[in-house]
Amino acid sequence: MAKQTDLTFQPRGQASQPVKPVRSDPAPLQAGVIYHIYNRGVNRETIFREKRNYEYFINLYVRHIQPMADTFAFCLLPNHFHLLIEVRQNLTGLGDLSGSKPPSQAFSNLFNAYAKAINKAYERTGPVFERPFKRIPVKDSQYFMRLLVYVHQNPQRHGLIDDFRDWPYSSYGVLTGNQPTFVKRDVVREWFGDVKELINQDLTGFKNLSGLEGEE
Repeated sequence: MAKQTDLTFQPRGQASQPVKPVRSDPAPLQAGVIYHIYNRGVNRETIFREKRNYEYFINLYVRHIQPMADTFAFCLLPNHFHLLIEVRQNLTGLGDLSGSKPPSQAFSNLFNAYAKAINKAYERTGPVFERPFKRIPVKDSQYFMRLLVYVHQNPQRHGLIDDFRDWPYSSYGVLTGNQPTFVKRDVVREWFGDVKELINQDLTGFKNLSGLEGEE
């Protein structure tokens, strides 16, 4: 793996401390900060029932989130998901994302749009996702690396598949391949070199996983 550079994961020009996620009134998303975003279905219900659900969510994600954030990794599982993103510095010109509405509104729009479609398709009512969605600032490169491993290996850890590399609803394939993607593959490779070698590591090789184990 390539030699790591010193990475700044706090807002540029600010000295704020990492904020732990809370279930009510979470800290608003800040520009220039890398976040681990994750959420699950209400009452742990299934949110992705079939292939077309995963694909529709990704299409909505690109529509709502790409204008305000760079994506480094993602993994969608039947009843929850993980994202590794950075809120962009310049949100000017993004309509309802600039001015009075915070970047987190984009996620609300994503979840509401998906819930509306799912409720119509499966004749259900009510919210699909828990509220509020969880967000943890990524404070250093070691935590970022742990997340890259943890997020992509999640399907295997949950017994959904024998080999996480074969899970079709994560960014593993695009990070280790060359196909067109909205994921910031070149940035991740610039920071960490051989991404395949990194993600294939055994999670037990990382210290202090306590911050990850309860995030689903």
